[in-house]
Amino acid sequence: MADELISSMTIAASGMRAQGARIRVISENIANRDSTANTPGGDPYRRKVVTFQNYLDRESDMQLVRVRKITEDQSAFTLRYDPSHPAANEEGYYKRPNVTGVIETMDMLQAQRSYQANVSVIQNTKSMVNKTLELLR
Repeated sequence: MADELISSMTIAASGMRAQGARIRVISENIANRDSTANTPGGDPYRRKVVTFQNYLDRESDMQLVRVRKITEDQSAFTLRYDPSHPAANEEGYYKRPNVTGVIETMDMLQAQRSYQANVSVIQNTKSMVNKTLELLR
């Protein structure tokens, strides 16, 4: 029984690490949503996206989750007209980052809820261990 309890905590901890990385990337996206280029025609900040991967931890013989990779979102930049902007091209347009506040907020909420679900698993497992120890006394 102890192995199952430790396994559940290990699995939840791997989920917390993965979602923690996702939260950091989303925070970076939000912080840079107004970061534009400084030179005409230059590219602004490009949104980053986290991809997860299941993997077999051979030492514990458990399926865990980890960050597979962090990639740049290849969606198009938006254009804004401001001939006085340092990154404006000859027509007066400059590129804005492909970061959308609403999307980042929703991604952040989803990541926080997933993180909290894994915290709940660990708390419930700890409670089960404590109850078991009380019964053995």
